[in-house]
Amino acid sequence: MKIVIAPNAFKNSLTAGAAATAILEGLQQSRLHFTAECFPVGDGGDGTGELLMKRLGATRIATPAPDPLGRPRNAFFGLAGDTAIIEMASASGIRLLERHELNPLQALSSGTGVLMLAALDHGARHIILGMGGSATVDGGVGILTALGVRFPDDRIDASGLDPRLSATRITVLCDVNNPLLGPRGAAPVFGPQKGATPEAVRELEARLEIFARLVHQTTGKDITDMPKGGTAGGAAAGLYGLLDAELVNGIDYFLQLTAFDKTLEDADWVITGEGSLDEQTLQGKAPYGVAVAAKKKGIPVIGLAGRLPQNTEKLDEYFDALFPINRRIVHPAKALEDTAANLAAAAKAVGNLLACRQPTS
Repeated sequence: MKIVIAPNAFKNSLTAGAAATAILEGLQQSRLHFTAECFPVGDGGDGTGELLMKRLGATRIATPAPDPLGRPRNAFFGLAGDTAIIEMASASGIRLLERHELNPLQALSSGTGVLMLAALDHGARHIILGMGGSATVDGGVGILTALGVRFPDDRIDASGLDPRLSATRITVLCDVNNPLLGPRGAAPVFGPQKGATPEAVRELEARLEIFARLVHQTTGKDITDMPKGGTAGGAAAGLYGLLDAELVNGIDYFLQLTAFDKTLEDADWVITGEGSLDEQTLQGKAPYGVAVAAKKKGIPVIGLAGRLPQNTEKLDEYFDALFPINRRIVHPAKALEDTAANLAAAAKAVGNLLACRQPTS
């Protein structure tokens, strides 16, 4: 029996790679006889760039870049041939700030633009941007400013834009489908997660409305309600509007680029999961993409999660079995702390269950 272990990260507790390791260890403790391939996945969220770098054999290049508050930091990107892989969280991530420092009214994405310039200096002609985990809601203004765009007197001056970008393909991996503006937009949905108060959310929405109007006046593009535009505090919309970036579904692109279908060819089961499996998962999150790919080949899928909804009817269309990993009710902080152990225990139980289908001799 071959099992493909393809989890996403368990937010605030385990990377996708660590989650895959915990699942493998649990299966190894069971009575199941099997072979396995660990294939941790990402959908554009924090950590996706690291996974792509490993899969593509990219060289890791350290680069000085400002953090969201403008302080000097060491960030990095990956280079595989003429393709650069940039993790927005490396330079503009929420993980770089202390809780009391979170303030999207002040945070800027400039560091990510600096990484893009460094990638161009190293000969990149295709830039893949994983935008998850950002601390910003600036519509990508920080990135664009670092690349040479200016915003004088309520207009956009792109005359100073780095000319190498005209011959560079930019692919943005999106892990959400939200638009730039409106009740499902970048400010009201993601602003509070990054430290915005209700008053700050209104201010951010007003700023993004002005930015969208300026982009439309400059390029004729309407970026207000395009799907995926709200990714990374609207940075996806900004890069589409002024750099013609391609916005793609992160997990679909990831699986295609890493030849996931080839790994599935002789698989009997697929195990995936993340911190929460719910209806949001079906909007294009990593476990959904994994399940869809497996289902196309007739391979059954098991989902493991820290949290499951009471009604799993919609999830059941894509997952043959769903298991919560928390064995008892504990404080959320304790659950996060014990994620690896709980994930391994759940995987052991899954392995023992699957062993019932194997011949005894």
